[in-house]
Amino acid sequence: MTSLRFRGQLAAFVVISLLAGCAGGGGTPAASLTRSVAPPSGASAPADASASAPAASAGEGAFTNPVLERYFADPFVLKVDDTYYAYATGNLTYNLQVATSEDLVEWSAPKEALRDLPQWQPTSKGLTWAPEVIETSAGFVMHYTARDVQAGKQCLAVAVAEEPEGPFVDDSDGPLLCQYDLGGSIDSHPFVDQDGTKWLLWKNDGNCCGMPTKIYAQQLSDDGLTVTGEVHDLGAKNDSAWERDLVEAPTLLLHDGTYFLFYSANGYNTRNYAVGYATSEDLLGPYTDAPENPILTTTAPVGSPAGQAAGPGHQSIIEDDDGDLWMVYHAWDVALVGDQIGGTRSLWIDELIIEDGKVRVDGPEAEPQPVP
Repeated sequence: MTSLRFRGQLAAFVVISLLAGCAGGGGTPAASLTRSVAPPSGASAPADASASAPAASAGEGAFTNPVLERYFADPFVLKVDDTYYAYATGNLTYNLQVATSEDLVEWSAPKEALRDLPQWQPTSKGLTWAPEVIETSAGFVMHYTARDVQAGKQCLAVAVAEEPEGPFVDDSDGPLLCQYDLGGSIDSHPFVDQDGTKWLLWKNDGNCCGMPTKIYAQQLSDDGLTVTGEVHDLGAKNDSAWERDLVEAPTLLLHDGTYFLFYSANGYNTRNYAVGYATSEDLLGPYTDAPENPILTTTAPVGSPAGQAAGPGHQSIIEDDDGDLWMVYHAWDVALVGDQIGGTRSLWIDELIIEDGKVRVDGPEAEPQPVP
């Protein structure tokens, strides 16, 4: 325990030190610049990576959230054959995490997905975020967020593996893409359109430096390893009161001819973090915010007992074997919100329903519900 506490203090010190440079130009307090991703001293990062983490028992044919009750922030789920692979931001042990499941409910203990970092990235844990994976001719291609040490900005990176569990390898000499003049770039989201064209969506990290945030897209090469062509502003930005200083974590879904662009907004380390969406008839927008936003929010009142969700967000969407859609996201326990006080963002899932062109998420739901 002493060793883990020291590592948490060290990781927090490194993150604060590296991010301090952003505060000088934007006038934004360092504490609110961008998200700290490795849980600090006292948080519930896994001390024993071999320990299993099954979902809570809810009776036959049912499950309860969270389905992975440990630090598993910024989740993304990919299905390959009969197995679901969940990827997440790193912790004090791993650069990036991967876990597996046969049913979206019972998950293996997370393990390392990206063993080694290229030289342009720092060696400290906690600065590799939000991995998402697609399968291409190159293999399994992981897009993730990493820090450019020389520039002092978070940027987009890419790694490749032969198997969906990894190990993924990033042998690059620098970022895949980075909007240095806009605060950096984070939250890669690779998307394959109906004609097979591949795209990469992301957000500029303007909230690190007191600038607006927007969501962008650029075409990917067929192997998913490089970007090509023009950068497109999708018209999605933090311009609503509930979004506060940022929009982030883009997720694109094509449904019945309409592109649904999901995103998270507000402070990740508060109960106000939430999910909204915008729609367009064209992948490249412009996108129009849904009037019912946000669609996934904290519903448990302040002072609620432990076990309820707070600050749900950084969503991804997966289809189960029956064709039903599920939103996968992280959430704090309502009794302990914020990693600076030892909170943990665990893995939750709830059904996503689209009716008459409008989206509804049946959650956050902490009570038993049918297994996907």
